[in-house]
Amino acid sequence: MTAPITRLRQAAVLPSMALALLLLVPALAQARGAPDSFADEAERLLPAVVNISTTHTVEAPAVDMPQFPPGSPFEEFFKQFRGEQGQEQGQGRSRQATALGSGFIIDSSGYIVTNNHVIAGAEQIEVILHDDSRLPATLIGTDDKTDLALLKVESDTPLPAVGWGNSDKLRVGDWVLAIGNPFGLDGTVTAGIVSARGRNINAGPYDDFIQTDASINRGNSGGPMFDSEGKVVGVNTAIFSPSGGNIGIGFAVPSSMAEPVVAQLKATGHVTRGWLGVSIQTVTEEIAEGLGMKEPTGALVAQVQPNGPAAKADLEQGDIVLRFDGKKIREMRDLPRVVAQTEVGRTVSAEIFRGGKEHTVSVTVAEMSDPVQVSTQSDPAPKPGKGDSNIAGLGMKVAPLDAAMREGLGLAADAKGMVIASVDPNGPAAEKGLRQGDVITEAERHAVSSAEDLRDAVESAGKEGRKAVLLLVDRANQPLFVAIRIDEGKARG
Repeated sequence: MTAPITRLRQAAVLPSMALALLLLVPALAQARGAPDSFADEAERLLPAVVNISTTHTVEAPAVDMPQFPPGSPFEEFFKQFRGEQGQEQGQGRSRQATALGSGFIIDSSGYIVTNNHVIAGAEQIEVILHDDSRLPATLIGTDDKTDLALLKVESDTPLPAVGWGNSDKLRVGDWVLAIGNPFGLDGTVTAGIVSARGRNINAGPYDDFIQTDASINRGNSGGPMFDSEGKVVGVNTAIFSPSGGNIGIGFAVPSSMAEPVVAQLKATGHVTRGWLGVSIQTVTEEIAEGLGMKEPTGALVAQVQPNGPAAKADLEQGDIVLRFDGKKIREMRDLPRVVAQTEVGRTVSAEIFRGGKEHTVSVTVAEMSDPVQVSTQSDPAPKPGKGDSNIAGLGMKVAPLDAAMREGLGLAADAKGMVIASVDPNGPAAEKGLRQGDVITEAERHAVSSAEDLRDAVESAGKEGRKAVLLLVDRANQPLFVAIRIDEGKARG
């Protein structure tokens, strides 16, 4: 009896529901801006999308000839075979390989945007226009950090071009068009919506991808993503696919990032980025609690480089950057991207959290240079000893630094703190990744010079009702804030 009753109730309310839905449909359609057809937009945009063909030399692996007794007929046979194949004993044979990708004309004078990985290693680059005419292309510049490249072709007549749109205005659910050459099928148009924004796929240091369900496949790389106004709001770059084919998860570099990179490539052939001069880390819930924040947000300054822009602006270790140049820093990875996009030499404001309050400082952004590789000791960990002190509630034992330990750990002669001598594999310290050889320099933002300092920090956190203690750890000369949950049972025991 249950199913019929349910159906009858649905039928009884159907007229009123239908009326409500009919009243809602126009409003929903207007909010989405769903077109009846993409044909007019596709017809207008297709001529500006190009096919990019690259040629590079591939060395075939060398194949050694089997060893036969002198005078064997097989020896002569294999020599003749190698001669026909153009190979000598122990040598590989090179061949010319071609690859296809997509791009789009951003300037009628012949400037074309594509992905860096489309043209990487290419010895020759050829652009195939929508009318099948072919033009040799010159590489103007590349940026591997955003996977973008700029090409230039020469044409007797102005080429059809498209303009940049504002990806910052895109909303999840907005319609987008992707045009490219998947699997060499030139002029392929697909449509979908913005599935998500700000995706980090670990492709580079400034990941901020637009995710879409518009069909994107191999060969779409470097092609444009258009908004409903026919403006380029993204550069199609990657897909997520266990099989290698489209499953409705594609990623595009947003125009807010691509446009300034392309402008720099056009002007100078290379990209300069802003630099702040800090090492940062994620603000976890435990760290936020330890610093007195209401919620985990922003980027935690773990280290300030001497004489860098941050040091000159009086930023300090332990500060949390909440906003930079008016842009909110929701999580750690936002800060490098925002700073990198800031014009070198420009002075901007940064809002920080320090000592339980928000402050504003002015920072003059400098130019980023190649990072310096810092060498570390191969096995600096101290050996556990009888004088090690147990820190109840944290699951570790510590020992005071001496001259031998400082030398073994590569620390300065005046370095202070307590070195971790051993870690309980099932304790809170191990859970947070602390290990033998780490040096604890601060606890609860106070310097540590003895095991008693650590015990006092644990006790103080407990009395204040906090479940974690905030430590500053030096690991191979790299500072790291770690908030460790206190094992209350063992702390009391």
